[in-house]
Amino acid sequence: MKSPALESIPEFATKTIVACALLTWATATFGMQNQCTASSGPQITPVLELYTSEGCSSCPPADKWASTFKGKNVVVQAFHVGYWDYIGWVDRFAAPAHTSRQREVAGNNRLRNIYTPQAVVNGRDWPQWGNASSRILGTSDAARAHITLKRLGDDQFEATVTPMAAGGAAPAWGAYWTVTEHGHNSKVKAGENAGEFLKHDFVVRQYTQAGDYKSSDATPQKLGFRSIAATPGHERQINLVVFEPQSGKTLQALSLSCPA
Repeated sequence: MKSPALESIPEFATKTIVACALLTWATATFGMQNQCTASSGPQITPVLELYTSEGCSSCPPADKWASTFKGKNVVVQAFHVGYWDYIGWVDRFAAPAHTSRQREVAGNNRLRNIYTPQAVVNGRDWPQWGNASSRILGTSDAARAHITLKRLGDDQFEATVTPMAAGGAAPAWGAYWTVTEHGHNSKVKAGENAGEFLKHDFVVRQYTQAGDYKSSDATPQKLGFRSIAATPGHERQINLVVFEPQSGKTLQALSLSCPA
């Protein structure tokens, strides 16, 4: 039975009212889903890069250590590398781009070789990573760039990077994006970790360079990013790291976590 209030309204008008209501609801829902933003602070957010592999027997302790930074103000990225795959176990999270990134870091640190597990903090090699947690969290250097991140739509993001002048000139800078995910695990059946059940957080699922910028002033620069689809059941973070191209030193970094 129709509501008495609708009895006097023509059928086409009723359909129009319902359609408008549905459109308003859909628009509001879409807006709520995409109202996800973050902004960096006055100090540098520490960046921890962990180079690891499921084929490396000394890597699981480092993986567990990296997981202790969940919920902390640190941009953590676990780059899985594949140069241990020949031992017998293929790391499904490894990518050639991760090894290339590690070689770039090694060059900046004047290292002769790359290795796992390797921890890198703000572009610097940290071989004594097990005792470094308090020092990483205690980073208080002033930021040399300001970042805002926002979600534009499903798997679409935008950053605004504003270099911050010091001594009259803004720094040249480069940037890269990563997508990291928590809660992955593997039952390893071969290689050095055969029989082990490995758990991983901050797993890098996508690594995308965003270019170098020779800024001479503090003009904001917009960077667009399209991520891979989220993996169901795994919390993810969209990260942007802004760094000094010559040294790899972090100028600022920011992580964005949005509801599914």
